[in-house]
Amino acid sequence: MPFTIAVAGKGGTGKSTLSALLVQAVVERGQGPVLAVDADPNANLGELLGLQAETSIGELREDTLSRVADLPPGASKERYLEQGLHECLVEGEAVDLLVMGRGEGPKCYCMVNHILRKYIEVLRGSYAYVVLDNEAGLEHLSRRTTQDVDVLLVVAQPNPVALRAASRIVGLARELALRVDREYLVLNGVSGDEPSSIADEMSRMGITLGARVPHDEEIAQLALEGRPLSQLSMRAPARTAAGELLERMLNERKQGG
Repeated sequence: MPFTIAVAGKGGTGKSTLSALLVQAVVERGQGPVLAVDADPNANLGELLGLQAETSIGELREDTLSRVADLPPGASKERYLEQGLHECLVEGEAVDLLVMGRGEGPKCYCMVNHILRKYIEVLRGSYAYVVLDNEAGLEHLSRRTTQDVDVLLVVAQPNPVALRAASRIVGLARELALRVDREYLVLNGVSGDEPSSIADEMSRMGITLGARVPHDEEIAQLALEGRPLSQLSMRAPARTAAGELLERMLNERKQGG
């Protein structure tokens, strides 16, 4: 089974940026291939990785439901969906991208969701790593991708309001009874030392602090210019922090057996 990292957080916390940085950190270790899954309906992980998805799982699901009555007699819905799933996969150098896309509408999705979950499980077995960029609330994690997660990273900015929102996400993940081995809080956009109120809030959350990712002007500049994070300099502070976080996760996994 691949080493699976799920990244969660409310909008604007930088979870997609962290996901992309972790994908790059794995590639730089030469331990791919990596499957990057963009499970946020507001998908932008591909742009950060320099990959462009032509279609998404959500679009495939809608297309399947609209065409299922027109399939020839004896045609397999599973075979049709499997072919579509491979068309959704964007292949890059040492990293492939799968975009989950839009949410569900009023139709009945039970059959297609079941088949898609099955084939995504088969697909992810071909990778050494999977990085999931989740939407807030983790619904995609529990419904459409996988519940077998080695590490759940909850991203928050270093202020009490953001940390309370992150705490609610942690609580929801536990309520969903997801199979998660380890949970870490990641403070993003850090500049200087945190006040005592931040430390108190983190203590109440009951989750280990995994990393402090510093504010990085170079990332902001790349975003303004519409350039991928692959063009981030090797010494960029956020890139270094993501690499150290990956090393920590892998070392703790090894120590835990």
